[in-house]
Amino acid sequence: MAPLEDKPDNANLAQRAISAVVLAAVTLAAVSWGTPVFDWLIAVGALILAWEWHRLCAGRIAWLAGGLVIIVVPSWALLYLRADSVAGTETLFWLLAVVWAADTGAYAFGHWIGGPKMSPMISPMKTWSGLIGGVGSAGVVGIITAMVLEKQGFLGLSGWSAAIGGVSQAGDLGESWVKRHFGVKDTSGIIPGHGGLFDRVDGLLAAAVAVAGIALIGKGSLLTWM
Repeated sequence: MAPLEDKPDNANLAQRAISAVVLAAVTLAAVSWGTPVFDWLIAVGALILAWEWHRLCAGRIAWLAGGLVIIVVPSWALLYLRADSVAGTETLFWLLAVVWAADTGAYAFGHWIGGPKMSPMISPMKTWSGLIGGVGSAGVVGIITAMVLEKQGFLGLSGWSAAIGGVSQAGDLGESWVKRHFGVKDTSGIIPGHGGLFDRVDGLLAAAVAVAGIALIGKGSLLTWM
């Protein structure tokens, strides 16, 4: 595993961008196709995450058990959300856009504005300005989604999107804590410029569980409420 580093590496931005575009294209295509392609994508992703988690925690039983929950529950959540016959595709597109916007906004605002760190001991690069920027960017996605889907409750969807963006950032911080605990920077090196799959989808895993939970409580996709 790569040694833990506190300073960002700006030399591989092009590599990161290319990897992100390829991953996004594959994911969006799978969401569009639905079953069985999306199911295969989730299954393959879960296997990779399981390998990375086992590698990260060096086979420690308690951590392996925790990893099982961390991987299985979000995987189920994504399949559950996509299976919604009313708004499954739209919900996944919205969820992905919210998480990606939160990640991008947090990175951009954190680097442009800087300021106080959220938790220097866990993730030295994360700032409060980045969190605000990420949550705000996710809220903007909610407004755009409402406009595209011609929903009336655009302020409500913006608020929910911002909240899910916050959950996504919490998931990212949680994974950072785990990596700090084990003294590593990346969970693996399978994605050029990004490290491991866990490093790329940590926020999505948390956000998917939150959105699925909301759907279960509300008896339907959040997008159908607006």
